[in-house]
Amino acid sequence: MFTSIITKKNITTIVILFTHLLCLAQERLKNPLDFAKEYPTSSLTRKFIPPQKILYTSGHINNSEALLAKGIGQADLSNQNMCVLKNIGDGNKTSLLLDFGRELHGGVEIVTGMWKGNKPVKVRVRFGESASEAMSDVGVKGATNDHALRDFTTLLPWLGKLQIGESGFRFVKIDLEEDSAELQLKEVRAIFTYRDIPYVGSFTSSDERLNKIWETGAYTVHLNMQEYLWDGIKRDRLVWVGDMHPEVATINSVFGYNEVVPKSLDLSKEITPLPNWMNGISTYSMWWIIIQRDWYMHNGNLTYLKEQQQYLSSLLRQIAAKIDENNKEQLDGTRFLDWPSSENEKGIHAGLQAMMVLSLNTGAELSKILGDSETASICEAAVTRLKKYVPDPNGSKQAAALMALADLMPAKKASEEVLTVGGVKDFSTFYGYYMLQALAKAGDYQTAIDDIKTYWGAMLDLGATTFWEDFNMDWLPNAARIDELVPPGKKDIHGDYGAYCYEGFRHSLSHGWASGPTAWLTEHVLGIKVIAPGCKEIQIIPHLGDLSFAEGTFPTPMGTLWVKHTKDRNGKVKTIFKAPKGVKIIH
Repeated sequence: MFTSIITKKNITTIVILFTHLLCLAQERLKNPLDFAKEYPTSSLTRKFIPPQKILYTSGHINNSEALLAKGIGQADLSNQNMCVLKNIGDGNKTSLLLDFGRELHGGVEIVTGMWKGNKPVKVRVRFGESASEAMSDVGVKGATNDHALRDFTTLLPWLGKLQIGESGFRFVKIDLEEDSAELQLKEVRAIFTYRDIPYVGSFTSSDERLNKIWETGAYTVHLNMQEYLWDGIKRDRLVWVGDMHPEVATINSVFGYNEVVPKSLDLSKEITPLPNWMNGISTYSMWWIIIQRDWYMHNGNLTYLKEQQQYLSSLLRQIAAKIDENNKEQLDGTRFLDWPSSENEKGIHAGLQAMMVLSLNTGAELSKILGDSETASICEAAVTRLKKYVPDPNGSKQAAALMALADLMPAKKASEEVLTVGGVKDFSTFYGYYMLQALAKAGDYQTAIDDIKTYWGAMLDLGATTFWEDFNMDWLPNAARIDELVPPGKKDIHGDYGAYCYEGFRHSLSHGWASGPTAWLTEHVLGIKVIAPGCKEIQIIPHLGDLSFAEGTFPTPMGTLWVKHTKDRNGKVKTIFKAPKGVKIIH
């Protein structure tokens, strides 16, 4: 009989051996992707969109319609149903222009077939927000490669795939570059890159033009909600804090909370140590303050607001110190409201005076919420001084709007003497939002509705699927649409116009600051106004104007608010609504 003697030493050896074997097993089961866990991920979705139309071809090209199929993104050996481009050595380049149907953010994926020689083929790829921009050369009519490349030459592989580009575009032109060359295209698909988030807010009324404008403003901002909240997806692609204000108003009305907003606000704070101004512009630091209030009112996140307290208090004191002995603003940095008003120095001064009042009033409100009575008192004293001096808006609709909103000028006077003069003449896509807000404050709701349909609607009439960096009604006569090649004798609405930093094709046709009507229609036509932090109290006072009904939804942290207003034959408006639990409605 064999007797096993178990000792403490034996047990220790067994435990060590077992542990070693277990570690080896775990090592074998380790995920090969574990190395990547510490690196950033993307919250963006990519979808592959085929062209909706072949807008133009030249040279020797066969079966271009094959590119309109959905595609699968995979090359194969069958080499069937190819779009074939050939250059025959006569000095002419074969090319085609693709229309993807609407403005997109992203690049393109090109899948190729087989041709003789098995060598890569050189092509030129041009992106455009208009058909004419996609046909343009860099340096002509303002066409540029600033910030995002939209015009470049590359090699396409034989029987392979290439993904290229990251810009804002609707149109893509492909030129076969080399003489006596052949290119077989299986697929050309847009790589649509976006945040896959629901449109919680909505707006429908008896006027389809208004409905389309609301939707277009929402979509414009959605495209600019990339890693950060940008002003435009083709050019700049930067966080400009002033531009963010109408964008955030739209996000609050359509999407509700999204991390892109605090992420962008925090970035702006982190890269702007005081006494610097955000983006080098004093008003942009002031817009940061106002956005913080709007964001807090919608989401009610006091913890996040407290994280801003130290910077906010110092910034408010910095602004309050920029008043001279005559109670006039003396702001340094870039003195800027928007581009169309940038040559009206008196108007800018009036606008800056009003912006100081607006931001310091907001600062006092936030300081009280944060329990900072000392900073609140500084803000209130500064506002009292500022209101003793009322500057002349000098005919600037931008300045008059801000003065009305800051109570430096009666809203009715601003409306009658400045804002309604010439209709939408001298409107701008950015400050048009504040002009609409001032008209609402004056009770001129129908005027504002008409202005929205006239000014923003004109961009839709020209083929826009997103709203533009700027637009001037003087550009309309004899202008061609952006979704067609400019006919002889017509004006190119994209290449022939623009000013300042947006001359010609440099002009961005998807600019989030132009989305103001979306937020305005929700606030004033649907009548939804948040009056307690976190949307815990919402006031509903509709202003239908000549609409027979308006219906929509609004995102809150507790759920979705639904409201519908219907006007009877006598003009009386009946309102019904359904509010989520936790939201008190004042009606």
